[in-house]
Amino acid sequence: MAIGAEQPFAISCGDPAGIGPEIICKSWLQRKALGLHPFFVVGNVDDFDGISDIPPIKITEPNEARDAFNHGLPVFDIHHGEKSTLGVPTLDGAQCALHALEVACGLARSGDAGAIITAPVSKSQLYQVGFRYPGQTEFVSERCGIARENAVMMLAGPSLRVIPMTTHICLKDVPNQITQELIKARANTASKAMHRNFGIESPRIAIAGLNPHAGEDGNLGDEEKLVMQPAIDDLRAEGVNITDPLPADTMFHEEARKRYDVALCPYHDQALVPLKTLHFFDGVNMTLGLPIVRTSPDHGTAFNIAGKDVADPRSMIAAIQMAATAVTNRQIYDN
Repeated sequence: MAIGAEQPFAISCGDPAGIGPEIICKSWLQRKALGLHPFFVVGNVDDFDGISDIPPIKITEPNEARDAFNHGLPVFDIHHGEKSTLGVPTLDGAQCALHALEVACGLARSGDAGAIITAPVSKSQLYQVGFRYPGQTEFVSERCGIARENAVMMLAGPSLRVIPMTTHICLKDVPNQITQELIKARANTASKAMHRNFGIESPRIAIAGLNPHAGEDGNLGDEEKLVMQPAIDDLRAEGVNITDPLPADTMFHEEARKRYDVALCPYHDQALVPLKTLHFFDGVNMTLGLPIVRTSPDHGTAFNIAGKDVADPRSMIAAIQMAATAVTNRQIYDN
């Protein structure tokens, strides 16, 4: 999906010992067939030498990427450690991943990159080199000057978009976190993001109940009646198109998914189980509420298969394509 004279996209390398280099190279190989927007990698150029027959092309400025993209994989070389061994994570590789993420954020904020796509990282490795965030989403939001609670994680595939209203917390802690303020904040961010990033002028939002059967009129829990419904009533008064709390077990079949554009779910697995069931290989993690476009493949580093040439690039390709869609629609929205 071409976007005219827009800047190329920056892909942070992720952990170079994982499958990131492989899926990036495989995406480059499909650039013409799929019309992918030009991109460059931020990382260590040596980590992309020998991944395939694709020649890595060292660039020193992001604006060199568009011309280089036709001849090889442009790599903005920012880390000069040793070449990583695939499948063998190291602290130097984690430092490279963190440095690449920092630089990619800066390039997007300055306008030198049209969007950022973040390749998979190992949080356990990053924690050993000083990383103090739950994930890349929180890191990127802080670098963009956005409070963590205002950066919203959305997982998306061709037939479903979901937003977990709480993310990486214990299930027992979820009920106390589902407040009217949280629901309204997530719904308002979702509504604006659907319009700005996807061109949906009047987004339809479905919201899942916290309890089985959405509480069954208070008989299986009262959070739907006491917390969720008042927030929904306020949102409707503000013009947000949102459902009453729905039973989660009937929200995700094919016919139900046609009735909404994005689903809000109280907790992590309630959102991610249906998304990964439907779109395990082409799901995308997108951060809403940022001044920049940020997407990511919805999978991990897969150290166990790194270097075996079996990694599936569809999620990375989908992340590049979704970034392109968002950039195009943001131009229309902002103008």
